[in-house]
Amino acid sequence: MDHSRVPVLEALQEFRRRGDVVYGPPGHKQGRGVDPRVADVVGLDVFRSDVLSLNGLDDRRQSQEMLGQAQDLMADAVGAERAFFSTCGSSLSVKTAMLAVAGPGEKLLVSRNAHKSVIAAVVVNGVEPIWVHPKFDAGRHLAHPPEPDDVRRRLREHPDAKGMLLITPTDWGTCADVAGVARVCHEFDVPLIVDEAWGAHFPFHPELPAWGMDAEADLVVTSVHKMGGAIEQSSVFHLQYDRVSPEVLKQREDLLGTTSASSLVYATLDGWRRQMVEHGHVLLDAALCRAERVRSAVGDLPGLRPMGREVVKEGLAADVDPLKIAIDVRDLGITGMQAAEWLRAHRHVDVGGSDTCRINASLTHADDDETEEVLLGALRALADSADSIERQPPVRLPASPALELEQALLPRDAFFAPVEHVPAEHAAGRISAETISPYPPGVPVVAPGEVVTDGVLDYLRSGVDHGVLIPDAADPTLRTLRVVART
Repeated sequence: MDHSRVPVLEALQEFRRRGDVVYGPPGHKQGRGVDPRVADVVGLDVFRSDVLSLNGLDDRRQSQEMLGQAQDLMADAVGAERAFFSTCGSSLSVKTAMLAVAGPGEKLLVSRNAHKSVIAAVVVNGVEPIWVHPKFDAGRHLAHPPEPDDVRRRLREHPDAKGMLLITPTDWGTCADVAGVARVCHEFDVPLIVDEAWGAHFPFHPELPAWGMDAEADLVVTSVHKMGGAIEQSSVFHLQYDRVSPEVLKQREDLLGTTSASSLVYATLDGWRRQMVEHGHVLLDAALCRAERVRSAVGDLPGLRPMGREVVKEGLAADVDPLKIAIDVRDLGITGMQAAEWLRAHRHVDVGGSDTCRINASLTHADDDETEEVLLGALRALADSADSIERQPPVRLPASPALELEQALLPRDAFFAPVEHVPAEHAAGRISAETISPYPPGVPVVAPGEVVTDGVLDYLRSGVDHGVLIPDAADPTLRTLRVVART
């Protein structure tokens, strides 16, 4: 295929060349009605490019097939049979993918280290989740993706499961054995869905971890805004084989997706695909070299421990994305949240994520010598200044078994059940009716339907005292919990 073509961008360019006058949405009329104070901040070109697909970039009949051509080019670029664009972000795309495989009341294997959006999908879709617990790294207090044997065991226990949802890579960059999990799923003749939100760049360089389509996954969802070059909310479904019907996937997407898709997202997805096909190898080569330098330099700083391929050598993960720089800061006597706040306040550096143990910086093809030095300079300053950071009450981290809670009700049943709010000191033994997720990264510690324990309560409440955010709980202070009412 001719990857110099960018059908969406070409259609947008032609729209602007023609000078069409639009008498439909959006109401700002390609920027003519925008408050100049807004345009001064975001730029008029954002509004000039905000055009509907129907009766805008394409005609009423979509006769130019602009979007279809762009999706075909994306599929060809990454080795998928089909690709579908979404402008609603992968949070919604994963919900769609799950619904395309398992319907209400049906079973679906799900990695328990899933993002809160996956738990939300379980509630919305009404599937019965069969949790596959991650491989817990006690020394780093970190969950790595489950292994093929974990998936095989759960499929043997639940032969009526309709498929598996695997999350890889994690927010911290560790990756699953996707090919191994795919083989297990296919032995049981069920599809493997991969939430590869952090792996959109994987197809474009051989030194990056295995790409889900190459590893024989059936359906892969990527977020191109995370490690690629498209704007926020840009997501792509990648499909191959016949275990997931493209017709069913499209119908499920129609149920959940927006009817006001963003041409800005489509255009940047289209342009990023062209950039990666034409220049991706060279750009990612430079990024990989940069990441190696950064990781080595960070490793020489006192109190900072960057994570690398040792997690693979230790048998804890199948692979790791070298462009994710996860740095343990506990030897500085602070938490990752404190480190992130100090870096923002004192060095104007915003890291990609933080938790009780570490911070995370993502490097991409967009980084250069200047941003490399800014990051390293900020981390040097953090190491030098850590003693001046005020100590907070410690977060009491539980052992991994304490995080594997009993599932007493289906998440959907618990979420919609009659509820009551009880003081935290009386919540142990009760069934949660809410999701409780320290954020970021937003992996729920408690999901609806799980039985709350003293150990998890102690962990969460000590986290709140330290400054951990719990944005999805009814009471973010966790003085009370929302639980299923007793009948």
